[in-house]
Amino acid sequence: MREISPLQKERQAYKPKLAGALANGINNIKLTFGEKTEAVADKEEIKALFPHVYGEPIAKFASQGADLSASTINAGVILSGGQAPGGHNVIAGLYDALKSANPNNKLFGFLGGPSGIIDGKYMELTDEIMNKYRNTGGFDIIGSGRTKLETEEQFKKSLEVCKKLNIGAIVIIGGDDSNTNACLLAEWMKANNTGINVIGCPKTIDGDLKNDQIEISFGFDTATKTYAELIGNIQRDANSAKKYWHFIKLMGRSASHVCLEAALQTQPNITLIGEEVEAKKQSLDEIVSYMADIIARRAEMGKNFGIALIPEGLIEFIPEMKVMISSLNDLLAGLEKDAGYQNASQEEKYQIITSKLDEKSAKLFNSLPSQIKAQLLMDRDPHGNVQVSKIETEKLLIEMIKVKLKEMKAQGKYNGKFSDQAHFFGYEGRCAAPSNFDADYCYSLGYNAFALIQSGLTGYLSSIKNTTKPASEWVAGGVPLTMMMNMEKRHGEMKPVIKKALVELDGPVFKALESHREKWAMNDCYIFPGAIQYFGPSSVCDVTTMTLQLEQENKPAMV
Repeated sequence: MREISPLQKERQAYKPKLAGALANGINNIKLTFGEKTEAVADKEEIKALFPHVYGEPIAKFASQGADLSASTINAGVILSGGQAPGGHNVIAGLYDALKSANPNNKLFGFLGGPSGIIDGKYMELTDEIMNKYRNTGGFDIIGSGRTKLETEEQFKKSLEVCKKLNIGAIVIIGGDDSNTNACLLAEWMKANNTGINVIGCPKTIDGDLKNDQIEISFGFDTATKTYAELIGNIQRDANSAKKYWHFIKLMGRSASHVCLEAALQTQPNITLIGEEVEAKKQSLDEIVSYMADIIARRAEMGKNFGIALIPEGLIEFIPEMKVMISSLNDLLAGLEKDAGYQNASQEEKYQIITSKLDEKSAKLFNSLPSQIKAQLLMDRDPHGNVQVSKIETEKLLIEMIKVKLKEMKAQGKYNGKFSDQAHFFGYEGRCAAPSNFDADYCYSLGYNAFALIQSGLTGYLSSIKNTTKPASEWVAGGVPLTMMMNMEKRHGEMKPVIKKALVELDGPVFKALESHREKWAMNDCYIFPGAIQYFGPSSVCDVTTMTLQLEQENKPAMV
């Protein structure tokens, strides 16, 4: 039996393209700085929490720098949070830069996420190990985890492990919460004069870790293309069988970027955007009525089939649901140690909950099917929030639409046939083999992370800009993590966190959907993207997401 597939063998041989100045070599670049920065919000609170790393300037690399390769730097790398395509290439870029700077440098991978550095579980990465994972999906090279790095005890244990391995820098590859922890660790390391620098890399398929300096989080490109292929396949089936409505929930807990990008790639009949629902203060009933109306109008045309895309976090964007869930988050945080609640039956738990909620939220909670109520009361996620991915929103909408269509039929407003299929695409995209864009982008992020380390920076996020242009025109640099932070409530307490980027309803990406929505609802304008292509013309293999193209289209050119 063969050990790897022919495609994987070819992909391992792929040589990722490096961003701009980085292509000249790790020892032939120079660092320039912009002006000092401030937090995006809650400036005084963030400054007080991060006095040693706050307010640093944006950094940018250019060609023809001084040789910085003299010293030996051992580094540690951590994969944190959920998997995203391209993580292995971030490590590969970091490894290659580190070895290119000085062959005596060593890279240690901490096993199982942040807990690895706390517990001293690690492995030294070598050519033999690294070469097996180049351009592959997944985080299995060292594993990942969701342990938070935020306590004095954790920092002290991490320091002892770093001293043992003579580590002078740590790279944390993660999303907004993971990079918030990277900033906390950087602040502690600098405050205690450890000499250990901390750099982050922007990861999340949800696409909500971005701003003017971070154009895209890695994994978003590959994941959305993977989902678009699956949606296209289902659309082809729906257009062939012509008898099912497919309700497809897509990953994206706090933002609807994945759903929006998938819609632009495939052109389904219905696309719900959580941020729009919240802005228009739409109730659950209004959403159901909107969907039922499209289903009824298509039925009049003899089309008893269609495709509806639903963002994973929709339920939290519905104002009445959002209020109830926020109350549940606070309430359940206080009931974690309540023996009476913990030992109660499910029905008794419902009664306890409703007795403590306000009248409106209690009424809404009681109106939900038992299955949804149970999902709302499942164990919290690591941030103390309801696990919305466990809530089968697509099935809730299907059941409510059935009731609505029955009412419409009784009123003579609907005379079709409604058969449903429910899908949830999440894990299917998290570990896909990275697209050429993600393979190149991630490799550059990792390579750039070491350039920041070599330049003595800490508390920065690796940044690659100008990404809709060829890689030779990409701009490498770093963004102070404190620049992205604000204060938010977590586990009932205000905490510093990187601000999530939500879908902008006045932005070009949403406007593109909005302008075509009615046409796509009534007509079968389906696009079938097909599988991600790795070999062939650049116009097919290196194309970026529509989101990135639309967002960067009207921005000034980088210099």
